[in-house]
Amino acid sequence: MGDGMILKRSIYFILFMVLAINFILMLFFGKETFQIKDKPVTAVKYDYHFVLISEEADNPYWRLVEKGARDAAKIYNVYVEYLGPNQADNTEQLQYMDQSIAGNVDGLIIQGVKNERFDKLVNKAFEKGIPVVTVDTDAPESERAVYVGSDNYRSGMLAGEAFIKDTQGEQLVGIVTGRFESSSQQLRIQGFKDAIQQHKRMKIVATKESKITKSGAVQATYDLLREHPDLTAFYGTSALDGTGIAQVVNQLQLNPYIISFDILPQTIELLENGSIDATVAQYPYQMGYKAIEMLLHLERGEHPGELQFTKTKIVRSEHTPSHKAPMKGAGS
Repeated sequence: MGDGMILKRSIYFILFMVLAINFILMLFFGKETFQIKDKPVTAVKYDYHFVLISEEADNPYWRLVEKGARDAAKIYNVYVEYLGPNQADNTEQLQYMDQSIAGNVDGLIIQGVKNERFDKLVNKAFEKGIPVVTVDTDAPESERAVYVGSDNYRSGMLAGEAFIKDTQGEQLVGIVTGRFESSSQQLRIQGFKDAIQQHKRMKIVATKESKITKSGAVQATYDLLREHPDLTAFYGTSALDGTGIAQVVNQLQLNPYIISFDILPQTIELLENGSIDATVAQYPYQMGYKAIEMLLHLERGEHPGELQFTKTKIVRSEHTPSHKAPMKGAGS
């Protein structure tokens, strides 16, 4: 027998011994030594699965609605799924709604949309026993069960009344609005118009759309001023409009009267330094929280009032702790 054959057999023998030793060790110590035990998985059991569909997923206003809904959900043992388009898009919004209905969720919270497809989807949800609560914007012509949010027409009236009180002399107003097709924005504009219509010193000159973004509000303000350089006042009807308006007028060193919507942190800061004169305070956190409570009432077979208005009020610059601004837009 050659040296090569002896070496080859020696290698086989060593490999056999290694495998045999491992096998004996496994038998001796048992499977716990050589196997990872499956860890028990404890699934959280929720009472209900609700879906909140926003107008725009990462918009600061809608994040506050989401926070309110999630905080309520923790207390009431509800699973909340938050969905929404990256940029405001009714088509995508309604796709999420359709998918949620197909998934047989227990309840839906969504901004009311004024179109036929939305109405059909609400009816479809109703037929499947899925209650729909609208937030921020209502759709009263649909089969939605409850609306939770501001009285948008009354909010516009409050803005107009504040404008009347805070200014003197002739006022030429430019409006920056979130989306022309949004019924909540339309109501805020209509309320404002109705409030000031008896005051001949006030005139709404033009309205531009911001697409509910700050950059859109900046562009809308530039466009308004380019077309109407004699504007003396601005009214912003969605959460980021005021910050966009203020950025432009500060850059151009202008001094118009500005009234906006909502009390986001950046809006409060602008109120404190006098860049914005007043804002209509809404409470989106309360909208989200209360919407969860309304769905729970509906799941229990209860019938809450279909209009659940949340609070709105005017916050002026002089209400902030660090600043008291003089009256702006005073005529000669």
